[in-house]
Amino acid sequence: MRNAIRTAVAMAAAVMALIAPMASPAGAKPSWTAGSGPNGWRAGPITWNPCPQHSDDPGLRCATLDLPIDWAHPHGPTFSLAIAKQVATDPKRRIGPLLVGTGGPGLSGVDYVFDADTKFSPEIRRRFDIIGFDPRGVARSSPAVCSVSLLAQMPYPVISSQADYDQQIAYNKRLYDDCRARTGPLFDHADTLSVAYDMDAIRAALGAQRISYHGVSYGTLIGQVYAERFPGRVRALALDSVMDHSLSTKPFLVDQAAAVEDSFDEFAAWCDRSPACALHGRSVGALYDDLMRRAETGTLVDPTSGNRLTWFDLSKHAFKEFYGPNWSSLANWLDSLDNTTLGATSPKAAAPSTGEVAELPLPVVCGDWSLPIDGYAQMSRYLDKSRAVAPHLRVSTGALAPTMVCLGWQGTVNNPQHRLRVNTSTPLLLINAQHDPATPYAWARNVADQLGDNGRLVTYQGWGHGAYLRTACTTGYVDRFLIDRKLPPIGATCRATAQTK
Repeated sequence: MRNAIRTAVAMAAAVMALIAPMASPAGAKPSWTAGSGPNGWRAGPITWNPCPQHSDDPGLRCATLDLPIDWAHPHGPTFSLAIAKQVATDPKRRIGPLLVGTGGPGLSGVDYVFDADTKFSPEIRRRFDIIGFDPRGVARSSPAVCSVSLLAQMPYPVISSQADYDQQIAYNKRLYDDCRARTGPLFDHADTLSVAYDMDAIRAALGAQRISYHGVSYGTLIGQVYAERFPGRVRALALDSVMDHSLSTKPFLVDQAAAVEDSFDEFAAWCDRSPACALHGRSVGALYDDLMRRAETGTLVDPTSGNRLTWFDLSKHAFKEFYGPNWSSLANWLDSLDNTTLGATSPKAAAPSTGEVAELPLPVVCGDWSLPIDGYAQMSRYLDKSRAVAPHLRVSTGALAPTMVCLGWQGTVNNPQHRLRVNTSTPLLLINAQHDPATPYAWARNVADQLGDNGRLVTYQGWGHGAYLRTACTTGYVDRFLIDRKLPPIGATCRATAQTK
């Protein structure tokens, strides 16, 4: 059960299908009145209080902000948005607020601020009040929830027949109905366009005319939407590990499959040259292919749990390890799989799930990405194309899981894909690892092309997901931009550090 829920929640990183230009919620238009929030919405000053479990930290404060569920009706029903602030450590040199956007979707921006010491350089912490929030539908901000028992019934995400496809569509309808009923009205308004309006409301409540912003992974989509909607409110905006919100379903799946295969190739090359790799001296590709074959025949066993692994489980674990990347850990795990035979260990029962519901950012992802897949035959062709560019990993599990759970989406896609139209006074800064398994480098280049003179891309010539604090070079480019709004030179690159983890 726990694995099924984890697979569902692993919708983490994803997007789907080119549609029409973005529209304001129900035709609403941003208000440009100085000091006000979007659509004429106004708020008094935020009341900051000690944060639960962090009350001994005088620099850390928490608050809630009551915001409209539907920004097309700014004076209608509301929900409470959770906010946290880490105050600038050098108040005399404080520039202003730095809002942060986290990944997932489904990760907490409040928790991100709690860990600000590990997320930002000392200079950024000196110069900015770091402001994080749990996006609507996430964590402390009216989270989207679904039945634990229903999540445990989630179908295997790799369909191989018309019957599998029909089962997925039928399950998704049940899941939609269940999650929508349990979540309430916010379920229909959890998309990133609505989050961008929330962020401008935070700006207004802070009393700031403009904001700086740092977004990571899915948080880069929040930043892109905000820059389009509120260009005059942007002081400096830095996007790390860039989502491309212009992709149709096929390139979304295929690009991520190619990226995760590239990460595998980089891992295999490291094993070839490094005696620290447990697989050094062996053909990593041949070993992995053999493990995939064993998984297909039901004879691949996890030595820790004693449970049988599917090939999707095998690829999902590798994908997770590429995030760090944690190459040594992956090599050790693959070696242990190779040396564990069926019956050598006893399966261990999963810990019982507690509670009736579990969080699932279903309406966030499916409200951001249209998914026009025309039946099983087309889905099968997409899977074949993914496998062609990823002969070892076969698919990106980070792309396939959300694609499957949004298949046949019953709701409205409030924030459909389109090419960026940004016209801020300061160009957006993009930074991306060249070998990122989750947000492919090709996405960052495509977004940079869409931005034109309104964007500038820094390439980290290394590995993993998230580039900002990798080296002094990556940190320096982002810090100088956020603090002084100094853009890096065109074509700026940062060399990779030696990878041994």
